[in-house]
Amino acid sequence: QVQLVESGGGLVQPGGSLRLSCATSGFTFSNFAMSWYRQAPGKERELVASITSVGLSTNYANSVKGRFTISRDNAKSTVYLQMNNLKPEDTAVYYCRLGASYDYWGQGTQVTVSS
Repeated sequence: QVQLVESGGGLVQPGGSLRLSCATSGFTFSNFAMSWYRQAPGKERELVASITSVGLSTNYANSVKGRFTISRDNAKSTVYLQMNNLKPEDTAVYYCRLGASYDYWGQGTQVTVSS
């Protein structure tokens, strides 16, 4: 069955960096776009970034443009989110998702940006 497992979250100071990973299995990874979402306490889940199946095109929320980079390794069936210059408002649980309309999500990884 489809499995998505995020890792790499943690506590980081403002201005710091983290790299999230989402290891996948149960489907042909190279055939699907992938995306990262986040949900902060009391807020709706929002799209952070997405990448096409072969990685030729990416899309970002305005709030993270220039700071976050989504990438993928189709040989490892893994999608990444490199987060630089982190801000307190980036604090959230981060989820990876199969595509942008399929109901397959990881369990989430907590990112906390605080001094």
